Amino acid sequence: MNRTLLLADLLLVIAVSACGAPNTSGTEGLPDSHVADASTSLSVQNCTPLTATSVLASGNDGNGPQNTMDDQLGTRWSNLGKGSWIDYDLGSLKSMQGVAIAWHEGNLRANTFTVSVSPDGMSYTPVYSGTSTGTTTAAETYTFSALTSRRLRITFQGNTLNEWASIAEARVCAGPATASGVVWKADFETKDRSQWDRAQMVSADRLAVVTSPVRQGSYALKATVKQGDDPINSSGNRNELVKMTNEPSGSEYYYRWSTMFAADFPSAKTWQLFTQWHHSGSSGSPPVEFYVYGEEVRLNIGGSPGVIVWKTPLVRGKWHDFIFHVKWSASASVGFVELYYDGQLVLPKRYIATQFSGQVNYLKVGLYRSDTVAPTGVVYHDNWMMARGLQDVL
Repeated sequence: MNRTLLLADLLLVIAVSACGAPNTSGTEGLPDSHVADASTSLSVQNCTPLTATSVLASGNDGNGPQNTMDDQLGTRWSNLGKGSWIDYDLGSLKSMQGVAIAWHEGNLRANTFTVSVSPDGMSYTPVYSGTSTGTTTAAETYTFSALTSRRLRITFQGNTLNEWASIAEARVCAGPATASGVVWKADFETKDRSQWDRAQMVSADRLAVVTSPVRQGSYALKATVKQGDDPINSSGNRNELVKMTNEPSGSEYYYRWSTMFAADFPSAKTWQLFTQWHHSGSSGSPPVEFYVYGEEVRLNIGGSPGVIVWKTPLVRGKWHDFIFHVKWSASASVGFVELYYDGQLVLPKRYIATQFSGQVNYLKVGLYRSDTVAPTGVVYHDNWMMARGLQDVL
């Protein structure tokens, strides 16, 4: 009896499919593993495909998302409903600039969709929206500005025939290769400050290499500032390490480091810099500065007053990881900044002048603050690196 009912159900599905009725509920045909279908291999145009390590989707009708990675146009992922999505994980941050999609029955219906990317699978940024041609089952390539991310998500918004999201194959398209190579590293595993060019400190205990706490390895830097610390007879109080990076105009680098603010780090409604790229001029606020103001960590670009391009609540007693991507230029149409914080892209690429005209920058790390701050301040630094490519600092 059961076998008879199953056969009857199968014949009904075949009959409905033969009549060409559009699907609005149920499944869009049987799962491909049960259908004899001549398959054609995927071919892409204007796309260097990247290999995803995994794929997931908001749902499926038995035609699972893994079908879009089998190099066969005769299989597919399908799910009913606007807002259905499929998500590809590249396994690590990579340069990308598009996606190639072969739509199931793409010659019969035009699909409206959006593309978004994410470095961590939690925060997504839209990078493309559009509609397929509706004239081909072959892969169509949709491009966007080159960027670095790990995941790419295609979200279906409807088509001209029904509300089925159906994709036969999809590939993330690689972006331009970036120059690679570590330029400089300062992880304090030398047990001293020798990885830096010089120190501005009132005494050695103010910039001490310590064994706890550390972010990696066995050593980190403990920077201490007390009111009155003024080793260079200048404004404010400070104890800082200096690296003469001297990045030329037009150069592009990635910087990685980790910072921890002590449990009793002072709260003051004034500036307390822990990382800065100072200009080669002798006076004025630096063009790039990370600092604490009250209960916020901020990134300011352009000196004083400059522009606060990012901020986040101050959290004491834990390590904070930074990856800072910069193109150095005095032109706001050339220079840019991009920031990853604790593993998330918190500041997408923003074009802004990162140098002062006719000057270069150099790096200063430690603690530099207003001389109005009375309590002792302690900041820890570790895991510094300057490199040409994102993969180098990961």
